[in-house]
Amino acid sequence: MKAVFLDRDGVINELVYHQDSGVIDSPFTPGQFRLLPKVGEAIRLLNQSGLKVIVVSNQPGIAKNHFTEETLAEIDEKMKQELKPHEASLDRVYYCYHHPEGQNPRYRVSCSCRKPKPGMLLQAAKDFDLDLASSFVVGDNLTDVKAGEVSGCRTILIGKKKCELCHLMDEDNSRPDAIVDGLLQAVHTILNWEGQHGNIH
Repeated sequence: MKAVFLDRDGVINELVYHQDSGVIDSPFTPGQFRLLPKVGEAIRLLNQSGLKVIVVSNQPGIAKNHFTEETLAEIDEKMKQELKPHEASLDRVYYCYHHPEGQNPRYRVSCSCRKPKPGMLLQAAKDFDLDLASSFVVGDNLTDVKAGEVSGCRTILIGKKKCELCHLMDEDNSRPDAIVDGLLQAVHTILNWEGQHGNIH
């Protein structure tokens, strides 16, 4: 079985500018959660293709005391509800709460699940009996690409082909299989690779 692993923030939903801390980060409340344009359509196409759609997302905001597990569960529910009108759904969501420098001692650990480590992908492969070598990772950060590479997946980076990005790729010795502007373009790329594009409506 094959899957498409999606990062969440910056791929499915908008990043948020938090004025009080001056950072651009994940939504800290359900009210801040907004789907990016065409994401519902993109995930619906994946659902129709027969590929599993699995979110794998670092959420160190819990370790940093930005929000609680309960709040993250509410944000998660809002994401699923916002996808419903598009007839789009996720097969599973995996989150890593950890950060080695987190304020919350419960989650202040160096774990095997925080990307670029592949723990969440490996767990999903076990849970769904996935063939990782035939699966795909879509993310907006090189940590996503590296987690995919370590797992043997094909990788797609959402971003612009900027000089600094190329420099980072050289530094990390990490190269996505494709660079695209958004999730819908990533999905079209995957379906073309799969030879199914003409069968999906």
